[in-house]
Amino acid sequence: MSTQTVLVIDDSSTIRKMVDSHLSQAGYRVVLAPTAEKGLELAPQLIPDIILLDHQLPGTTGIEVCKKIIAMPECRSIPFVVSSTLRKQAYVEYMDVANVVDSLPKPFKPELLKITIANALEVGAMIVSSQSDGTAVPEVVEEVSDSSLSGDFSWVSLREVLDFLNNGNKHGVLEVELEHDRVWFYLDQGRIQAVVSSSVTPEAVATKLPESLKELAPVLRFTMSSGFNSQVDGFVELLDRKVLDPRLLRTLLRFQAAYLTWQCFEKTPIAFSFSASRELPALFRRTPLQSSLAGILVEASMSCGNDENTSIEENKGWIRRGLRGQNLDRSGLGAKQLQLLTHLGTEPIATELLAEKVDLSLEETYRCLEGFRIADWVDVQTVASGRNLVALESNPEGSSLLREILADSSNPWSGKVVRDEFGLQLLVNRKAADYLLVEVTGEDELRLPKCLEGKVAELLATTPIGLIAPEEGNCPPLAAELSELLVIHRPYSYDEVLDVLNLLPESKTSSGKSSGLDMGELLSMGESK
Repeated sequence: MSTQTVLVIDDSSTIRKMVDSHLSQAGYRVVLAPTAEKGLELAPQLIPDIILLDHQLPGTTGIEVCKKIIAMPECRSIPFVVSSTLRKQAYVEYMDVANVVDSLPKPFKPELLKITIANALEVGAMIVSSQSDGTAVPEVVEEVSDSSLSGDFSWVSLREVLDFLNNGNKHGVLEVELEHDRVWFYLDQGRIQAVVSSSVTPEAVATKLPESLKELAPVLRFTMSSGFNSQVDGFVELLDRKVLDPRLLRTLLRFQAAYLTWQCFEKTPIAFSFSASRELPALFRRTPLQSSLAGILVEASMSCGNDENTSIEENKGWIRRGLRGQNLDRSGLGAKQLQLLTHLGTEPIATELLAEKVDLSLEETYRCLEGFRIADWVDVQTVASGRNLVALESNPEGSSLLREILADSSNPWSGKVVRDEFGLQLLVNRKAADYLLVEVTGEDELRLPKCLEGKVAELLATTPIGLIAPEEGNCPPLAAELSELLVIHRPYSYDEVLDVLNLLPESKTSSGKSSGLDMGELLSMGESK
């Protein structure tokens, strides 16, 4: 890694100590000269990348020292930053010196020092060259062409903009303007490769880092910028030499992306612009995230969400929305997160039940689903607080009447009606029933369908059962194991059905957790019999 050298010529020991401390921490090699003579001696030896020069030096001035140094053939291209308490009066003297590219008024804070030096190093050689040969100095370095797409967020959301770019497999940079910050999303083939911001401080991100990444906090001062400077190029050189672990760095970059993206959704974005001509910096080409917005928002919800205890409402459930062309294989989601999505459909499922299905904690499940919700991949609906019934009735008139009862909002019953055993298996495997109303058949005695035969005791431990039997004048007796169950005979009326249903005991699975055998287990056990 090539470290840039800063020669500091200043007679103040306080200034030298402060500059050395902060620029060294920023990755520069700092050489100190307490006098003009020492500075004149060191400059041709070191050929520094830049000289920070004090204007008021004992026995001379900065302008004299500057002229003597650039008169040396080996030093004629070194850029200078001049520092003085005299401010404007002092800088007039340097107006005709091509090598002076910036000024630093005393007193100055460490952040201003680092920004001034970094900017001077970026543009210093260009300014020195331009002024010495009389050519024009560009107003902007790496000027971006007019944006391909721009607008404000009064009519469109950030999610919709990123979805549009993702579905269109776009390449470029999306700049998002917040009230006090700007955030850049680097995209390739529509997928997010990096998220950076020069206005959000690395310290703000570092406060949220998990313990496993705390040691990498100093690296954020490289990764938070656009990636277009020599220090970042040196950082990439370490990756190429395998000095740094790219997997660990990618984990840090993913967290950084999550934090900055979360800020964009937590705060109110103002405007956006997308430039299709911008290339991905070398650092992010080396360690791309290859993620969808949903993948990053899930990461953000898990790691950057509110720390207070999550409020999970028992009567709320999750449903899956259409993914608008999203490819889950390109989402950047983990196996558990993808598994969570596969359990969602059009019927709301409670958080607690989903947590059991994917073997995650309740908190992890909720935060993951919140990330999907912000990405608009899932939605929250109220889970029906009534009594959920699954009915097996092959008789057309009876099944039609049962559907009418379940569709009537004036009673507490909701659910589904199927007309064959296969439909029962599909329905109950998809969602546990609170209550069963099942037809019984047989010539000598009436029995449950084969998939439930012999499992009545286990089933009753969790799910109340009512029976539908043939009309009473032509009805074989019930099997002994069914003799205690409530029965309704065909043909039955609306009120007769409700009377039987309302007499069924309270379900033991209404909370979403079964206290006995799972219905899916019962059905599969019946099949294998």
